Amino acid sequence: MSHPDRSEFDIIFAGGGTTACVVAGRLAEWDPSLSILILEGGQHTLNQAAHVQPYRFPSHLAPTSTTMTFNVGNPSPSLNGRAPIVQCARCVGGGSSVNAMVYTRAPASDFDDWGVDGWESENLIPLMKKVETYEVQPDRPTHGYSGPIKVSSARCKLGGGQEFIRVGTTYHKRQYAEDTDDLETCNTYSPWAKYVDGTTGRRSDAAHHYVYNQAHNANLQLWVGKRVKRVIFQDKRAVGVEFTSDPVSCPDADQSSNIVRASKLVVVSAGAFGSPAILERSGIGAEAILKRCDVQQLVDLPGVGKNYHGLRDHNVVFVPYFTADEAITMDPLWRGKESVLQENVAQWKINGNSLVAQKLVQNLQYWYHIDWHFSGSDAKIKWRPDDDELKAMGSAFQPRWKEFFQDRPDKAVAILAISEGYAGVLLSRLAPRNYLVAFYYTLYPASTGSVHIKLDENGQEGINFNAGYLDDPSDIVPLNFGYKKMREIFRRMPSYRGEVPIGHPCFPEGSAAVCGETTGPVDLNAPDIIYTAEDDEAIDRYHRDRVQTTWHSLGTCAMKPRADQGVVDARLNVYGVTNLKVADMSIAPKNVGTNTYSTALLIGEKAAMIIADELGIECKPHNESSGEGPRSRL
Repeated sequence: MSHPDRSEFDIIFAGGGTTACVVAGRLAEWDPSLSILILEGGQHTLNQAAHVQPYRFPSHLAPTSTTMTFNVGNPSPSLNGRAPIVQCARCVGGGSSVNAMVYTRAPASDFDDWGVDGWESENLIPLMKKVETYEVQPDRPTHGYSGPIKVSSARCKLGGGQEFIRVGTTYHKRQYAEDTDDLETCNTYSPWAKYVDGTTGRRSDAAHHYVYNQAHNANLQLWVGKRVKRVIFQDKRAVGVEFTSDPVSCPDADQSSNIVRASKLVVVSAGAFGSPAILERSGIGAEAILKRCDVQQLVDLPGVGKNYHGLRDHNVVFVPYFTADEAITMDPLWRGKESVLQENVAQWKINGNSLVAQKLVQNLQYWYHIDWHFSGSDAKIKWRPDDDELKAMGSAFQPRWKEFFQDRPDKAVAILAISEGYAGVLLSRLAPRNYLVAFYYTLYPASTGSVHIKLDENGQEGINFNAGYLDDPSDIVPLNFGYKKMREIFRRMPSYRGEVPIGHPCFPEGSAAVCGETTGPVDLNAPDIIYTAEDDEAIDRYHRDRVQTTWHSLGTCAMKPRADQGVVDARLNVYGVTNLKVADMSIAPKNVGTNTYSTALLIGEKAAMIIADELGIECKPHNESSGEGPRSRL
């Protein structure tokens, strides 16, 4: 799929992530004569164990990883002076090749709230169904059953998820449903489906199911290790891109610039960090920012990079617990116990069924001393507080509740979930035993921030990234409450054996909230822990020290009116120029209450239809290759 001697294509994609793979793959399928080039800064993922075996995904977040970019934000007083780090994918398939594979979908009303003509939920639901083969349950009206992306309940279930659901439906007094990703159900405990092929046990990603399965098409080109510097214009018409070898994935390659031409269209698809940077380097953005970077302005578009903020990400915290010795968790595998690893990989190769097909829960310590903890879970709740919980959350959250949530019963405040196993920075300080992890992340935080290019004192390009996490006082309230509620749920689970003290808030000596190991759960009807004002301060400090991204960055090239700091119109055209579109999560004008893989796929399907319509290409039914190449076992 790589013949870099060509100098012109019909369409060029600047970036080869999830959405780019969907758009390019669909267009190539519908019109094989269309010459398409995908330029991706990272490397191939085809049939590589690190990308197709679900349990391996945390390897991409190691400090030495070249499959992820570590975007370091500016220190923030709201985070007790911390500099937040947000990682994004740097490989073919983007986030779909490295993410946690949890299947969630936003409520349909999120897309109606975007207020963009043609992007209403009634127009998008058919595309949501087109994307997937939903293997969890048959005959669900909002799910698809013949799409390229497989969704399953996975074939290896652990016990903690069932305990979490049982306690949630009794102590927490919420209902149970098999499917809470039907675009409307909320505040209900459910199993958590996965983007894993239920037959093969492989990750179900955009690269393998939209692009690699068309290796027979010489007109679909994929050049890896290529960093797009800027878009080339003639009279404000995009006619190509300038690119170099990526210095991270190809450190020894020639760094000289090259230009490749596009006769029909350039599509910027480099994600919430990469896409605004390409536009700004191309002269599209706010005058002051471009001037500081010695970039001549082509189009005054101050909305570029302006909409990255808490409202355009989700904030998560992971909290470890001890569990029973007899509990089945992922811990032996993550500790690298060779016999367990060999046994499970061998079983996975035979029938896709073992702990290898589970999503890994992992902690890694990056040199900035940030605790990265990644989740794989069999159970969740998209949580909304009831009246008693709202009262307990206090006055700081009330304005946000009344403004945004109160009259929108399908919108969850946060996802509360369980992961079964622990590994990482604390592992060397802990006994080799079994652990559980509670995690919770807010879905519609209100804080604001931005991301732009900048030059350092040596003239080297970097980013000026203000995450804005917890700047709005309402954002920390659901996290503080989430810690307390999840602790009460875990205390009542049969396999609970106490809190891992070094992974919890540091409560004052003598407090009823002090953490530690215990011999078993409390009674289901036991009273809740009473927290003092000092305890609440400890929880607040803990979250400011620990809260992090959920890797759901979006909104930096928003699809809004230009006068409202928009960057692209409803057909994804960049304002002020022609033959240039943006298609990725950066175009989302408002947040979505979901893990964003599902939305990135959806944007790809919609963008493909828009481009096909403009080029006069018929949108044919999907017919994934039946060849065994990209789907074969390792």
